[in-house]
Parts: sequence; C-alpha cells; structure tokens
Amino acid sequence: MAASSDTGTVSSIGKIMAERTTQSWTQVPQFYVTRAVDASNLNASRARRVPEVERSHGVKATHTDILVAAVARALRHFPRMNGSWNNGSIAMHAEVNVALAMAVENAVVTAVIKNADKLALGDIAKARKELTERARANRLTPADIQGATFTISNLGMMEVDAFTAIIVPPQAEILAVGAIKDQVVASGGFIGIKPMMNLTLTSDHRVIDGARAAEFLNDVVAGLTDPDKWL
Repeated sequence: MAASSDTGTVSSIGKIMAERTTQSWTQVPQFYVTRAVDASNLNASRARRVPEVERSHGVKATHTDILVAAVARALRHFPRMNGSWNNGSIAMHAEVNVALAMAVENAVVTAVIKNADKLALGDIAKARKELTERARANRLTPADIQGATFTISNLGMMEVDAFTAIIVPPQAEILAVGAIKDQVVASGGFIGIKPMMNLTLTSDHRVIDGARAAEFLNDVVAGLTDPDKWL
C-alpha cells in the first residue's frame, strides 16, 4: 500500500473547523430528512444553459450552480430556514447567503455566495468559480467565508451516493448532495432507468421542526425537477 501524503498537520483553518464542528455535534440537536430526486430535467436544463452562461460570463455552469439557485429560491419561500439560533432566540436574516463546502489542504472551508437569491445563474457560476480558485490557491479572504445563512456540501463529483453533513454554527441548515447515477425506478406503473440524486437536509431542531424541514426540502426538489419554470 502506498504511503499517504497527508502529514497529519492541522492548518489554522482546519483547527477552526474542528472547533466549530465539535461545537455543532455536541451542542446542536440535529435531525435529518432525505429525498431522492429524478435529475432528468436538471441534467437537460444545465446542458441547455452551458453555452449561454459561457457566452455571457465566461464560465461553465454546473449542477452545483443550479442547486445554489434552487436553494436560494426555496429560502425566500421559507425564511425561517434562513434563520439561526442565537442565545435562546431565533435570529432571522434578511440576506440569503449560500455557502459551499470546499476541500482545501488538510481542511474544509465554506465559501459564501452573497445574496444568492438575487443573482442570475451566470452570476452564481462566476462567483462559485472565483471562490473555488481562491480556495485552491489559499487566497480566501475573511469576507469570503463569513455571513453564510445556509450551506451546501456536494460530494457528487467524488461518486458518493448519499451522506449526512454536520451543521456549521450558527447556521441552522446544511444540505448534503450525492452523485447523479442511473437507477432502476418504478414510476406510473412502469419500470425504467432514470438519473437519480440523493439530498439529505440536516436541521437544527431548535430552529426548525420536521414538518418545515420536509416542506422546504420538497420545495428544493420541485425546483430541481423542473428548473426551466423558474431559472
């Protein structure tokens, strides 16, 4: 077996994330709701928009970009999901700032797309690309990682089918996204093969109850199953 290149060193960002996730896991009452999503229309919508976004913004639109847009849209419909627990009360946030979990050397950071609910898909794609490049070059600024009201963690590109993610305090929600894979699915009395994707929402039970979490996730799924209605 080849030796790991990981030295075991924990960066300053890694230490901060370790402290925050420990705080979250030990102090936040977390629960999970999961949905399987038919990604047929999501794939088709992205394919149609790639040339348009490349022409207008010089970047290739990804599934993650549409996910950010769908989540931001749903957060407008369910503003409590955009809140956070603050010393015994719920703080409601006017801005919808969606963070993306990004792997960097020996750590994970959450880089923030500010006011995501007000951005066009091309603007989201451009912001995501710029944040990703700065993260890989270790050039994220404090402004890049502060102010998030919701986080998306997408491990689909790593072929992960499904997982649960730990909330990033003081946020109340994080959405874990798995890979899009062909599966045998029964629908309308027939069996066929469809590209399916698993979404798992982790919620802070002090802020959100199970019914609200389910309604929010259903809204996200509705947006992803027919993106052309609202993009």
